[in-house]
Amino acid sequence: MFNWAKQQLANVAGTQEPIYGPAAVQSVNEQQTEHGFTELTKNDLRWAAMESTCVETQTFYLTADNGYVGWVQIIYNNIAGLRTTCQFNTKIYYPDGTTPNLWSSDPLSNIDFDDDKFSFFADGCSMELSEDGSFYTIKSATNEASLVNLKVIRTAPGFVAGKNGTTTYGTDPKEPWGSMRHAFWPRCHVEGSIITKAGEVDFTGKGFYSFALQGMKPHHAAARWNFANFQGPTYSAVMMEFITPPSYGETIVRVGGIVKDGKIITAGNMGICTHTAVAQDSENDWPEPTSAKYHWEGKTPEGQAVVADIEGALGKRLDRVDVMAEVPGFVKNIVAAAAGTRPYIYQYAPKLELTLKVGDEVIHEKGACYTEATFIS
Repeated sequence: MFNWAKQQLANVAGTQEPIYGPAAVQSVNEQQTEHGFTELTKNDLRWAAMESTCVETQTFYLTADNGYVGWVQIIYNNIAGLRTTCQFNTKIYYPDGTTPNLWSSDPLSNIDFDDDKFSFFADGCSMELSEDGSFYTIKSATNEASLVNLKVIRTAPGFVAGKNGTTTYGTDPKEPWGSMRHAFWPRCHVEGSIITKAGEVDFTGKGFYSFALQGMKPHHAAARWNFANFQGPTYSAVMMEFITPPSYGETIVRVGGIVKDGKIITAGNMGICTHTAVAQDSENDWPEPTSAKYHWEGKTPEGQAVVADIEGALGKRLDRVDVMAEVPGFVKNIVAAAAGTRPYIYQYAPKLELTLKVGDEVIHEKGACYTEATFIS
């Protein structure tokens, strides 16, 4: 009876898949372009709002001049083409290290887009792209604990890795059954604030915008993630790395870039994250990183060699997120037994130094490095 229940859950939630092997992944890392990346245009920022299974997110990471770190996010989720849900999420990490994180997550009603799907609207919430495609305004009154009024202005070109930033899944590349796409604005100027019950938090400073589309069940697309968002006075560095489940050969997909205001230094299919020290989490047995190294290698559009590194202790953990915390216990146990699915996200924001070499020039710059390590299955 229990095995039957597991299979029924697998059929609905997709907790099990056959072993297709690495040939069933068409990684964005295989896409060849002149510079390894494609610069974003406004047309690349349309919501897909797929009618099949997908998770689509627009996330704005905030690194305030006053030491606050946070992010706001809209999630558009379609379950098997049967039900669509949307959520507005807000998170604030307090720089004093003792005040509990602020976390608000609220379902959205009466979802709508503008005619071109550049802007998103719901009751009490809006995320609007400017006419020239250079900035977003994000407003939310969905939760009295976090009233959001932000403007995020792109100060460096955005990019996707390769031609379109998309990794596809399927045994027939011409008819893939799943996809993963990332598009970035790696360096932005942020204006505005989030009003909390304890007062107004000014988020004037720097930002990073990530537009992600998972056109399949998330735990089928990736088993582990690493993410780094470095914001310094002059330079920004970003890395997004994920590893597919064994069903797709534990294939590693890497996307990254280094930019400064007005210019992409290098970007594309690059970046290696190494957890240089770990501590076994006694609650779930995941190897929680305590130190990490992020490494980029590429070329400038003019052909100069670029090497960059960020390395060091991750410091006190900002949070450990049990993704399934809201799932009923018996469902969580079935999912874990069926597929080893135990998703946790470890979050940090240490002050680290970027060492950047462009040609013969070596640059050192200290900044805030928001990082995440995610273990799914």
